Amino acid sequence: MNDAHDPSRASAARRAWYAEGLRFECQPDCGKCCTRHGEYDYVYLTRDDVVRLAAHFELTVAKFKARWTRKDDGHTILKMDEPACPFLDGTRCTVYRARPAQCSTFPFWPENLKSRAGWDELGTFCPGVGKGDFVPIDVIRKNLRGRLTP
Repeated sequence: MNDAHDPSRASAARRAWYAEGLRFECQPDCGKCCTRHGEYDYVYLTRDDVVRLAAHFELTVAKFKARWTRKDDGHTILKMDEPACPFLDGTRCTVYRARPAQCSTFPFWPENLKSRAGWDELGTFCPGVGKGDFVPIDVIRKNLRGRLTP
């Protein structure tokens, strides 16, 4: 059989560099993922995120959106007028149980998983990279599917 048509070779070529899993564990009193990263400070909100956050604050969706969001290229995003998320109090997330999908899936975002070098670079900012138990690939993929990509 020609190697180019060998299914096991094709499968190996598609295998993610993180197929064996990655070590990650949020570190106590950190909150770095909730702060501005250079010029990047977008938290994209899904419709479900907006509904969940509005309920958390006991606001209508319209009132929540007026107070906490703006539009960017047609996407609803959280207003980030300060160097950190408006829901961050010191290093504590005040909306943790209602937090956006983008927040709950960090650091398993496509842009962080493009390459080992990118993951390692994230580790210079995020102290949880390389810590804790291995997160298996099925959990990583679930997080990737849950991430809204604009």
